[in-house]
Amino acid sequence: MSHGRVLPHGPEIDPDVAEIVNDPGLDTSHGPILYLEGVTVSFDGFRALNNLNLYINDGELRCIIGPNGAGKTTMMDVITGKTRPDEGTVFFGQTIDLLQLDEPAIAHAGIGRKFQKPSVFEQQTVFENLELAMSTDKRVWHTLFARLTGEQRDVIDETLNVIGLAEQVQTRAGSLSHGQKQWLEIGMLLMQKPKVLLVDEPVAGMTHQETERTAELLVSLQGKHSVVVVEHDMEFVRSIARTVTVLHEGSVLTEGTMDEVQHHPRVIEVYLGA
Repeated sequence: MSHGRVLPHGPEIDPDVAEIVNDPGLDTSHGPILYLEGVTVSFDGFRALNNLNLYINDGELRCIIGPNGAGKTTMMDVITGKTRPDEGTVFFGQTIDLLQLDEPAIAHAGIGRKFQKPSVFEQQTVFENLELAMSTDKRVWHTLFARLTGEQRDVIDETLNVIGLAEQVQTRAGSLSHGQKQWLEIGMLLMQKPKVLLVDEPVAGMTHQETERTAELLVSLQGKHSVVVVEHDMEFVRSIARTVTVLHEGSVLTEGTMDEVQHHPRVIEVYLGA
């Protein structure tokens, strides 16, 4: 059953931070759900992030664009605890300091990340993938012998409808198209009930029809979740974005609607006009 993958286990949460991340009321009453202030990250003298300030509101769909080397991946690495910044603050809501937490604790707190390449259990069915991803006890013994409650089955059914894979529920994940695998992985993240979803280049390699369906899916998630999409496909970004943030040399170059961004002189110079 492993096939090169390890079964997901519940995050090992440090008791000192358990009270913080288990707080059912994420406080966004006085500001955004996610904010980075003055974040700087250097690798061998190169500043991947340079005094980055970024604010994501609760329930919004934000697109992040920028040329290669602009700092997009490093930004997501900082938010998810993979990379520690040299300077700056990173908060989730008003009270959760993400720089005090490790990667499993950040995921447990409610921040999910989808990488560009889909990572699913290819020998398991779509249903089984969602079941394994469910935010419950993932110890192997429990996983093998537990029976789903009616409520849990309802959650899986709802997720299947959201990601458009209800008709493929008993299909092995390895038999899905590239786009369907991407949707399944988004569904696996949704099973963990994240407040924030970080999605990296979701339409790379997709057909035109799959790209349109992915746009519909991501738009449908806003409001219930804050969705941050990093993408190079400008037509796709235009189809989903209300607010676009442009990164350049590790900082925010500008923010605004797609029209505003596309007509910004510096954006044309460093990115769109290249």
